[in-house]
Amino acid sequence: MNLAKRRGFVYPSGEIYGGTKSAWDYGPLGVELKENIKRQWWRSVITSRDDVVGIDSSIILPREVWVASGHVEVFHDPLVESLITHKRYRADHLIEAYEAKHGHPPPNGLADIRDPDTGEPGQWTEPREFNMMLKTYLGPIETEEGLHYLRPETAQGIFINFANVVTTSRKKPPFGIGQIGKSFRNEITPGNFIFRTREFEQMEMEFFVEPSTAKEWHQYWIDTRLQWYVELGIDPQNLRLWEHPRRSCRTTPTAPSTSSTNSASSAIHGVSWKESPTAPTSTCQHTQSIPVPT
Repeated sequence: MNLAKRRGFVYPSGEIYGGTKSAWDYGPLGVELKENIKRQWWRSVITSRDDVVGIDSSIILPREVWVASGHVEVFHDPLVESLITHKRYRADHLIEAYEAKHGHPPPNGLADIRDPDTGEPGQWTEPREFNMMLKTYLGPIETEEGLHYLRPETAQGIFINFANVVTTSRKKPPFGIGQIGKSFRNEITPGNFIFRTREFEQMEMEFFVEPSTAKEWHQYWIDTRLQWYVELGIDPQNLRLWEHPRRSCRTTPTAPSTSSTNSASSAIHGVSWKESPTAPTSTCQHTQSIPVPT
């Protein structure tokens, strides 16, 4: 972290006034590196292909969008509070950390997990749900009519513009829509340098196909995107494929809670083109290639 700061890659945001936890500003070298990666991705996924187009959708969207997508109801995480320190943690993160250290889940659940702050046996409250979306209000006064959310993912901007893109670009399956942009999640336990932040940038493409061809296209994009990382110079041994949980794989998905300052993903959606193409309405398959820390 200190080396990245000294070399001009990233600086703690607002550092001279105390800073914000897990918020980072990119310095002269960091911003050039980030822009190079974004340009390479855009060229590879969008401009070099005839079957993918790009958009740039709004960051702030009305509550109705997120109600329709299911985010208001399901985009949340379980929190537990330490009865000793009164600090709050995501229950799934505590369990994941235990599994990473011991190689198996805690036999007795949270009762086996030590308090990260004290190292002593933990005493925890029952898990309670916490919504991860950041809200804001538009207009001179804060009313329900003015309630909006900062997007927690870029995909929703693609879905709500599906009909517009189809009409104006004259596309039909198989085709994709991609964009690069900022997303925001009210992470309870941000940290791990730039790999778990509340503000982050996504490079995302949604690809729409006839349902009968979904498996073939899914494998095609796995191979194509994995090769892109290799061509960037990443050792294939430091890459793994992550299978997106089926329960989250839907037209308006609940995105993985682990966020990073820059992430790239592709999703495949089966679309029945006999229906009016107002929105993608079928299941999807999803994959990400993720560098493994060495």
